[in-house]
Amino acid sequence: MGLLSILRRLKQSPEQEVRLLLLGLDNAGKTTLLKQLAAEDISHITPTQGFNIKSVQSSGFKLNVWDIGGQRKIRPYWRNYFENTDVLIYVIDSSDKKRLEETSLELAELLEEEKLAAVPLLIFANKQDLMTATPASELAECLNLHTIRDRMWQVQACSALTAEGVQDGMTWVCRNISFRKK
Repeated sequence: MGLLSILRRLKQSPEQEVRLLLLGLDNAGKTTLLKQLAAEDISHITPTQGFNIKSVQSSGFKLNVWDIGGQRKIRPYWRNYFENTDVLIYVIDSSDKKRLEETSLELAELLEEEKLAAVPLLIFANKQDLMTATPASELAECLNLHTIRDRMWQVQACSALTAEGVQDGMTWVCRNISFRKK
């Protein structure tokens, strides 16, 4: 079952727009994930300089996925994309233990942002296909996710490369979208 079919079932009213914000450190796999969701070729992906956006329209339902670059010099610009976000998807390279603290600090900062208050959070524990990957449950502990009380959240083990776990995460997203009044 593809993302579009899930969204068709979720469709609540004509022309309902869903804004998904895809964030995470550089090399976490955000663009690979986005291309995987759009069923595009993932064999030639380069670091995102700025942002990518994929919009899909189907039966009066519009899904906008914003993939923002994760390099340190780009992160201060993330806040320009917070407004009207329906779901925050945070991607972590589970195999990069050296950057766990850095990604944890960035996530903590995001969760303090007023414009993202109460926005459901999906964390993709990416690169689970690698032997060095930290299990999703261990990542949840490292990130102190059990302390989050102001929003729905989920950690989903996945591999953007093989697509394993990606659909499960998107199913959770579709069940937990909280549409804000425009």
